[in-house]
Amino acid sequence: MLNGGVHFTERGIVQNIRAMRMQMALMGIANENITGFDKIGYQRKIPVVSSFAEFIGEDAISTTTDDSVGRLGLTNNPLDFALAEKGYFQILTKEGIQLTRDGRFKMNKNGEILSLDGSKVLDNMGNPIILPLVPESIEDISVDLNGVVKVFNKKTRKLETAGTLGIVTQDGVAVMAPNVRQRYSEFSNVNLQTEFMEAMLYPKTFEANRQLFQIQNSNLQRVISALAGS
Repeated sequence: MLNGGVHFTERGIVQNIRAMRMQMALMGIANENITGFDKIGYQRKIPVVSSFAEFIGEDAISTTTDDSVGRLGLTNNPLDFALAEKGYFQILTKEGIQLTRDGRFKMNKNGEILSLDGSKVLDNMGNPIILPLVPESIEDISVDLNGVVKVFNKKTRKLETAGTLGIVTQDGVAVMAPNVRQRYSEFSNVNLQTEFMEAMLYPKTFEANRQLFQIQNSNLQRVISALAGS
């Protein structure tokens, strides 16, 4: 005895839906990079697509960070620091120690060096950097290429050391020659031409999968209609 019936495989349609969602996720990453072009300290996100993407869709996408040095711009603010080498400043936030390339700092009334959001900037020993004296002007604060922060004491006419900026790699290893630039800020390392060119590919792939989805869905509807009318 033969068993009759209609057998439907949804693999093609489901794979098209997964592919479209992947392209949307990739477009989102590209758009985030484009939006971050003018952000101080922003580092480009690189999409990474793992194996078996056709089975797990957008969950196969992760990102890694492009840690190359971005564009340095002169600000003339003595508390603007930029790193001309790979590495990160360490700041103490409410969530713990975090890493940042944004070296736009400020000083409070106690002589502490802070990030713009008020987090404490740490030295190479993990302690907050506090100036040995509060200067009348931030123009009296200096930092050398190795990240040593000093303040000019007008009474003694000497520079007094406050500490060395704690600059580390993504893995927390100290950067020995960070090449700190005072009075500079680092813009993103995003190349707009590259991002726009890559972003143009995703809609094309999305549209190709959308058309395949429509074709398969249309064929399925015709089969169902034919069976319903038989």
